[in-house]
Amino acid sequence: MAELGSKGVTAGKIASNVQKKLTRAQEKVLQKLGKADETKDEQFEQCVQNFNKQLSEGTRLQKDLRTYLASVKAMHEASKKLTECLQEVYEPDWPGRDDTNKIAENNDLLWTDFHQKLVDQALLTMDTYLGQFPDIKSRIAKRGRKLVDYDSARHHFEALQTAKKKDETKIAKAEEELVKAQKVFEEMNVDLQEELPSLWNSRVGFYVNTFQSIAGLEENFHKEMSKLNQNLHDVLLGLDKQYSGNAFPVKAQPSDSTPAKANKSPSPPPDGSPITSPETKTVNHELEPSTLETPGASIPKSPSQNSLPAVVVETFPATVNGTVEGGTSSERADMPPGFLFKVQAMHDYTATDSDELQLKAGDVVLVIPFENPEEQDEGWLMGVKESDWIQHKELDQCRGVFPENFTERVQ
Repeated sequence: MAELGSKGVTAGKIASNVQKKLTRAQEKVLQKLGKADETKDEQFEQCVQNFNKQLSEGTRLQKDLRTYLASVKAMHEASKKLTECLQEVYEPDWPGRDDTNKIAENNDLLWTDFHQKLVDQALLTMDTYLGQFPDIKSRIAKRGRKLVDYDSARHHFEALQTAKKKDETKIAKAEEELVKAQKVFEEMNVDLQEELPSLWNSRVGFYVNTFQSIAGLEENFHKEMSKLNQNLHDVLLGLDKQYSGNAFPVKAQPSDSTPAKANKSPSPPPDGSPITSPETKTVNHELEPSTLETPGASIPKSPSQNSLPAVVVETFPATVNGTVEGGTSSERADMPPGFLFKVQAMHDYTATDSDELQLKAGDVVLVIPFENPEEQDEGWLMGVKESDWIQHKELDQCRGVFPENFTERVQ
């Protein structure tokens, strides 16, 4: 019996929710057609616009901050590889080997500390700041639905009062429903009227604190890194002085007094004009007799506009033939289940309910099918922003509906 009673309550609640949705839909249609007046609050609408702008700016800042942190991590790895290479080539009997090892260790610790402090003092603060928006956004959407309920109850009550045949019982019940709907709406409205301006004003202090933290951490990091680089410079300078009088194999660059070999680059043409048409003379690495060294011709020590380095001649055929090595085709990123096609937002769209997507002009959306095709309204699509999908967000959390006429198909 208890189970049957529970099922009855559940069924009744479902029926009530369905009726509410139907009533709201009818009220919205009447308002759009101008057959029913709509309660307006311009001050609140301005607060909502500010809220959406603040959320958009915060989301962008969070995304760019994550990109910055990823770059710091990549630089850390690159710097670590470079110092490891130095440690490998630094021979045991060279002076300063222990110093280079210590510098490498401190370099690694400095990068790690910099990255961690950025996470603690910037990213986590950013996440906390944005964490308050979903709840408020949900309440704004709920407030909108309760406003429609209030308007609907008000119109119903007014219609019963102006009817030719009045039913006092129905009028009394309608008045009771109107008072109830007005109370629910006003409670939510008052809370949001206080919170939204306060949230909007908090953005200034948040931006100041965030960028001050980043700037301070960067300043300290570069100061400490500068000291390490100076220490490394001094160690290498000592190594250079000790081996300056010997044939040090690292110094393989010839000096200006070393005569250049004639067979490394072609002599300039007899008339002294620059080489401008190498197509027929350099494609097969062959030079005509006129380009060979002539008696008395001086060979320049460095390339000039009248001489062509051998490396250019040797690599020219690859350029002539248009061959490019090392190119790889980018693999297509995984798409959400049931992916249909891509669209791009041509205009900004401000979401008016919790199941809608907030769009900015230029946003790319991956269109997916509705779980229940019967729920799809004409002119509306279901999708997930490509930027959200790339960040591996949960599909249930980031998908939503949006008006098709605000977008243009790109795939």
